[in-house]
This record gives sequence, structure tokens and C-alpha cells, in this order.
Amino acid sequence: MLKLIEPHGGKLKPLLLAGDELNESRQKAQFLAKIPITSRERDDLIMMGIGAFSPLTGFMGKEDWKRVCEEMRMVDHTFWPIPITLSVDEEMAKSLREGQEVALFDKETEEFVGLMVVQEKYKIDKHYECLQVYKTKDPKHPGVAKVMAQEEVNLGGPVKVLSEWKYPERFKGIYAKPEETRKLFQEKRWKTIAALQLRNPMHRSHEYIAKIALEVCDGLFIHQLIGNLKEDDIPAEIRVRCVDILVRYYFPQDRVIQKGYPLEMRYAGPREALLHAIVRQNYGATHLIVGRDHAGVGNYYGPYEAQEIFDQIPSDALLIKPLKIDWTFYCYRCKGMASYKTCPHPEKDHLLLSGTLLRRKLIQGEPIPEEFSRPEVLNILKEYYQSRFST
Repeated sequence: MLKLIEPHGGKLKPLLLAGDELNESRQKAQFLAKIPITSRERDDLIMMGIGAFSPLTGFMGKEDWKRVCEEMRMVDHTFWPIPITLSVDEEMAKSLREGQEVALFDKETEEFVGLMVVQEKYKIDKHYECLQVYKTKDPKHPGVAKVMAQEEVNLGGPVKVLSEWKYPERFKGIYAKPEETRKLFQEKRWKTIAALQLRNPMHRSHEYIAKIALEVCDGLFIHQLIGNLKEDDIPAEIRVRCVDILVRYYFPQDRVIQKGYPLEMRYAGPREALLHAIVRQNYGATHLIVGRDHAGVGNYYGPYEAQEIFDQIPSDALLIKPLKIDWTFYCYRCKGMASYKTCPHPEKDHLLLSGTLLRRKLIQGEPIPEEFSRPEVLNILKEYYQSRFST
């Protein structure tokens, strides 16, 4: 059997219960203290459940939180770039004792999704976490806003996961666990797999960098984030339709796999690029495509900081490697897609292809240059924006 890249930490550690243990734990949850959790905490729990956050075994205690903020290392030296934490209000914290088992309750679905042994109760400096992880404490940054909205006391301890993502029918066949994609890669006998992180519709720039990756790797793993996004981001079901049609008409279908994972975006730029790399390594990818402003938002990060951070971490931090690709655009003089590494022409000849610019043009009803996106994709996006903003 073809040997794939090892998961982060050496072994997948899915925490999702099954069979009798699952049934018994669900019954047990009914009689435990009920801890309501946010959508971000639920998605982190699910990622631990399916093994995508391997080798984590639970929500981080204070020393792990501190080390991850400062050094991107946990106490046991596991490389990890962003704290994975759960918080409760002070009144709830006072009612809990260390060593107590509690039930984690999803407020959105109104079901018990996990069990946790409370090993620690601790307070953190939220501003410090924001400055370390997001490089800003500006409350307008969506990741900062979520940290500042956390309750006052963090709980640390191991978890057992009772539920995975309840995907809508429209995502059937898209949602996948790491063990499932690893099996697909083995069946295809791909030795090198490039993962493309997507939270925007796939326009010509994404298509171009994906095809660059296909030139040097055996397969392309289009891995869409289908957790919660900012309000102005395009819904996952629209993005999935766009990717479907692009793969069908513009890619060799035997060399592309499209899947999704239920993580909530943090918009942490460089540090989130590292988290995305860990997740893709667990899914079996050998390379992560890192383009301009990966996982960024606004002007909080430089366009290449997410690439540069891979050169700043220790060589033993990750097995997966970045595929760093320059800012890409359509050049009217080259009459094709290009980047600053390949095109000699001035910027006046370039059409920059950003998702933000495309959204603005679609919302305002401005004409979209045909070089911006494939017509089949534009038709889907126009239909979406017309239905959303029509009066």
C-alpha cells in the first residue's frame, strides 16, 4: 500500500465516539452539568472529533494557551499556531470543580456534542492573545472580535466527541474526514498532493495557481472551508457550485478531488496559514498552496506574510510544504494569466483578480471583464447576487 505523509504528531487521533460507547455517553450527558458552546468552539470540537486537529485531545489549558501564543508550541513541544480554547462565564466557572466531567451543548442545534473533563479553569489576557495571534487588537478584525466576545474563564481538558458535522443535503459528497481523503489518495496512488484552501468562489486566479500546482504534483485537493464565515463572504453552497462547474469543464477530473471541512474562519493571516497546513497534512496532502494574503482580511497583513512565516518556523514543525505562488493576474499584453515573476509588462496592462473586487462589481451591477472568471461561474454568482440584493 502507498505510504502517505504522516499526520501531524505521527498519528491521526479522531475523538469521535461510536457504537455502544457513543450511546452510553449520550445518555450520560443528560445528567451532567451542561456547558453551552459557540459555533467556533463546536467546529473546533468537530475537527478534533474527525481527527483533523490531530494530535489535540481537548481544549487547551493555560500553559498550552500561553506557549501557543508566544512560541507556537504546546507544553509537550507539539507545534500549534493558534489557541484552541473553550470559555464560560464566571458564574458557570464557579459552579464547576476541577476533575468534573461536563456535557458540551450546541446552542444552534440544541444537542449534546461532547463530554469534557475540566482539568483547569483559568483567565487569559484577551488583548495579548489578539496581538500575538492576529497582530492587532482592532475590534473591527473579525478574529479579534470573536476573541473579545469570549466568556471570562477558559476551561481546559480532554474531550470525547458525540457528534460530527450535520451537513445539509447540498453538501453530500463534499464533507470528508481525514481518513476518507487519505483512502482516496491511496486509491489514486498520488504521492504528491497539493491542497488549495478556498473561502471564495474560484475565479481565474485560483484556477491558474491550481493548475501550476498540477504541473508539479500528482493530484489537486480542492479543500473548501464550509464552516461559518463573515457576513459578506459568499455562502459555501454557492462556492461549491462554482468549483463543481470549473472542475467539470476546465480540469482533468481524474487528477482533482474536491472536499470540504467544517471549520470557522479566524482570518488570522500568517498563523492561520500554518493551521491550514496542519489540517491539510492530517488530510494527507503533501503541499499547501499559499498565494497572496492567504487567510487575511482587510489590510492587517502584508500580501506575502503568510508565505514568509513558513520560513520562520523550525524545520521540524511541519512535514507538509508550502507551494508559494506570487500575485497572479490577467495580462492584456501577454494575453493570458501571469504573475510578477513571469510578466515583464507594467501594471496598466494587468487585470488584478481579487475576490473582494469581484464581489463589489457584482453587488454594484458593474460589468465583469470576461478575463476575470469563467462565464459559467459568473452566471452562478450573478444569479446569487441578484437574488440577494434585488429590491
